[in-house]
Amino acid sequence: EVQLVESGGGLVQAGGSLRLSCAASGFTFDDYAIGWVRQAPGKEHEGVSYINSSDGATYYADSVKGRFTISSDDAKNTVYLQMNSLKPEDTAVYYCGAGVISHYIQTGLFDYWGQGTQVTVSS
Repeated sequence: EVQLVESGGGLVQAGGSLRLSCAASGFTFDDYAIGWVRQAPGKEHEGVSYINSSDGATYYADSVKGRFTISSDDAKNTVYLQMNSLKPEDTAVYYCGAGVISHYIQTGLFDYWGQGTQVTVSS
């Protein structure tokens, strides 16, 4: 059973930083993507960042490039999202997701999801 458990959300002032963690288990497939999607109230979900397991390549949405960094600790089966220079528009529920990378690229949807963690950035 695939499980994704997020932690690290919270309330921070604009310009501040947070680090999200996603502890993953139960993977049985190759060529997967693991990363983060966010959804703000009244808005469509937005792919924030992911790592391609086959080559370690990373992807970032234009809205977070230069501010967010995704990384992984394979020994801990954990993926991190370091978020710096946070803006009020980064406020959203952040979901960790994982799945077959071709499916994610085609649909923007992961096969498996965590429960989500709230990130609130005050102005």
